[in-house]
Amino acid sequence: MNILIVDDDRTNLFIMGAIVRRLDDAEPIAMENPLDAMEWLRGNEPDLILLDQMMPDMDGMELLRHIRDDSRLDTVPVVMITANTAVDIRVRALDEGCSDFLTKPIIVPEVQARLRNLLALRQSRALLRDRAALLADEVERVTAALQRQGEELVNRLSRAAEYRDPETGAHIERMALYSRLIAEAAGCGGAYAHELEKAAPMHDIGKIGIADMILLKPGRLTPEEMTVMRQHATIGHRILANSDIPLLRLAAEIALSHHEKFDGSGYPNGLAGTAIPLSGRIVAIADVFDALTSTRPYKRSWTLEEARSFMIEQRGRHFDPALLDAFLSRWDEVCTIHRENADDLPEIVPEDA
Repeated sequence: MNILIVDDDRTNLFIMGAIVRRLDDAEPIAMENPLDAMEWLRGNEPDLILLDQMMPDMDGMELLRHIRDDSRLDTVPVVMITANTAVDIRVRALDEGCSDFLTKPIIVPEVQARLRNLLALRQSRALLRDRAALLADEVERVTAALQRQGEELVNRLSRAAEYRDPETGAHIERMALYSRLIAEAAGCGGAYAHELEKAAPMHDIGKIGIADMILLKPGRLTPEEMTVMRQHATIGHRILANSDIPLLRLAAEIALSHHEKFDGSGYPNGLAGTAIPLSGRIVAIADVFDALTSTRPYKRSWTLEEARSFMIEQRGRHFDPALLDAFLSRWDEVCTIHRENADDLPEIVPEDA
């Protein structure tokens, strides 16, 4: 343990250094000039500091203020050595962060006892700090592990849903990337954008509850069949809701709200404007755009420009205007995502084309 002693009197430095050496594992670092002490403290952290109150150039009180202004040293005990017994001096020193006082002439047993107590307190604080750091690291490690597990669960459930609707190809990858891009462009923050990318692929998980004769029908659905198909939003929400995993809760929100429309004409709850969760408003744009530009059994894929024009027409109707603008502001990246994650499927031309 290092104990810094700052005193302009060499005799006092010698005496205090001798006392410090009698303490177990303690090594004195003696300095006559407080300015030198300040320079040394910029790169070092002692376990305890002893300051003489009255010194030239800079007194002990001013040096104490500099020490307490350094966040690295805010827990280091500081003892003021003074011949002045005035109460106001002690009060000022305590206000500045002084830990204890020694009054000249010093009493060696008292000095040793006070220093031992302060060093023990310093060690206890250091142990608590180290334990807190270890605990924080462990919490971070466990949280990261749970996050990975949640992401894996979401990915596997998404893949399970995809097997029920194989015509969609790389749809979930593309719309997840579009969702992240929109969130970033809208200034939602990197953490939210990342979570959204991981949760978005669960948007249609409720389709596993839709009968094959409707889900896999090679043509347009009748109004009655469409009513059944629309139930996938609430089914998906029931599957994912009330989870202890934040990512699944976000996915549940998306599953329920991604077919809502900004003007209130969507389903299942007819929400409008910002009453629709942000996640649902973002995924609605990503999902519709990718559906338009993808081949389906009942339609050809639209060109990117055709889809862009349609999306602009639906600004403020189907889509949140600000979020759609954010999406279109990153158009070059949209085109790159579409190109680099293309479906490996032949173009399908509907029979009535």
